[in-house]
Amino acid sequence: MEIRILRYFLAVAREESITRAAELLHITQPTLSRQLAQLEESVGAKLLERGARKVTLTDEGILLKRRAEEIVSLVDKTEKELRRQDELVEGTIAIGCGELMSVTLLAEIIEAFVEKYPRVNFDLYTATADEVKEQIDRGVLDIGLLMEPIDIEKYGFIRLNMQERWVALMRPDDPLAQKEVITPGDLVDQPLIIPRRPSVQNEVLNWFGGSPRDLKIRFTNNLTTNGAVMVHQGLGCALTIEGAVPFWDQSKITYRPLSPEMSATSVLAWKRQQPFGPAVTKFIVCLKEFLKDADER
Repeated sequence: MEIRILRYFLAVAREESITRAAELLHITQPTLSRQLAQLEESVGAKLLERGARKVTLTDEGILLKRRAEEIVSLVDKTEKELRRQDELVEGTIAIGCGELMSVTLLAEIIEAFVEKYPRVNFDLYTATADEVKEQIDRGVLDIGLLMEPIDIEKYGFIRLNMQERWVALMRPDDPLAQKEVITPGDLVDQPLIIPRRPSVQNEVLNWFGGSPRDLKIRFTNNLTTNGAVMVHQGLGCALTIEGAVPFWDQSKITYRPLSPEMSATSVLAWKRQQPFGPAVTKFIVCLKEFLKDADER
């Protein structure tokens, strides 16, 4: 016997009309009638007398009405008490992340969380995955949004179902901007700006299929934004994760995907067996539920 169906039954008992109750409940009259019939079948008794002008309760219906009012009242009281407990959860959750496309998913998770726990705030720290992981190990950060490849053997984590696509950044007046995709051959003679993380550099070099001696690497950088400043100055073409690039001014910096395509995955990670406060503990539960629901949609 579902609480929702009991609420339907009480609405009909109160309005003495299935039609009016259906309107108040914002469901169709046939749907409500079907739910009431299933309720009668589940309790094994007739609950309603359907007259020409109104619906009345049978003796069994009157008994169920009293019990249903008690049950629904207790459920409402419990939900209110739980909400009150949620409102008392407060504190700061420190999250580290790179300039990744999956930050948009992180923002959705935080939005859902603060609706439930409005007294919690967030400290967002932007850095490479290696730096974020180091801060987690030191206990400075609670959770990290990390781009792979990264060693997460000693962490609790959830791998996100979102690909981080690699692109080439260039000025809009660069001849490369006329192309739909950028190939390794397009960049052989170009001054390049590439990430400084050794593991990520290996991914880039594998895409080129050559050694560093075959490339004109002018800069390495740890985050995309400063590399984009160098690109805008005409100092090279940057290879980077797409991340926040679509939010930039495309009249100053533009980008093209790579061919063959290169992509990476990211994970939300936290230190195992770490004693967290209520806010962080509830946030980890929230992000697990959010991502599970997203996978089922």
